Amino acid sequence: MADKLRLMTVHAHPDDESSKGAATTARYVADGHEVLVVTCTGGEAGSILNPAMDRPEVAANLPEIRRAEMAEAAKILGVQHHWLGFVDSGLPEGDPPPPLPEGVFATVPVEVSTGELVKVMREFRPHVVITYDENGGYPHPDHIRCHEISVAAFDASGDPDLFPDAGEPWQPLKLYYSHGFSRKRMELFHEALLARGMESPYGEWLAKWDSTRPDPDGRVTTRVECGEYFERRDDALRAHATQIDPTSRWFAVPLDVQREQWPTEDYELVRSLVDTTLPEDDLFSGVQEKVCA
Repeated sequence: MADKLRLMTVHAHPDDESSKGAATTARYVADGHEVLVVTCTGGEAGSILNPAMDRPEVAANLPEIRRAEMAEAAKILGVQHHWLGFVDSGLPEGDPPPPLPEGVFATVPVEVSTGELVKVMREFRPHVVITYDENGGYPHPDHIRCHEISVAAFDASGDPDLFPDAGEPWQPLKLYYSHGFSRKRMELFHEALLARGMESPYGEWLAKWDSTRPDPDGRVTTRVECGEYFERRDDALRAHATQIDPTSRWFAVPLDVQREQWPTEDYELVRSLVDTTLPEDDLFSGVQEKVCA
């Protein structure tokens, strides 16, 4: 086994860690490395998306239930977990959308939430950090703010002049954006399902795809083989029972088809303080050599 290294993933809400990169984190835990999932908010404003859980007693206790779901998902993946402690901003609806409530994550000053994340970085001392791209993966205000503070904390964590009360400085070595929803991947799954005589949930989605929008797959630099951990990923997703309908499209593609067509989870390297060669197949590429030198 390689020397133990540390990976931090930063997410906006509970369940994001299971729908974005969960098989990767399970793989690195199995390889003997340490993985910390940071969840910026408690998901308090989330809707109940699983009809089987849409009951009055669940709605009345949603914050507590989502915390319990997160604990179960972390256990399944084998990761450590930290709540950053901010309040879910919700997804404003309307044209124009209404202003966000005061005090929620996306309205807290960036330097405040960045400082909290710097504290966690300096305590956990990750070698690699994963977050969302500048679009947040999708334009939820909490996802965009998660991106903003993750990049800011990566850059600030090693600087002793910034956030001097946040602990001993520590500089992570690599920063990645996760990319999961590519048109190319969806097309492969759609065609594979039809070729097997199965119904595909992706036809309408593909038909409505904005052809002027670049496919995020074009930004990918690093593909991590993790197909053997897809079951664990799906189990972690199902642990978020208020958010994930087990009959939904999340589980429409059989795992053998997924492993055949797309056995990786995919990332974009955006900061590196170590030598590496692109494309990569390992988030720790270059880190092992740096740490052990």
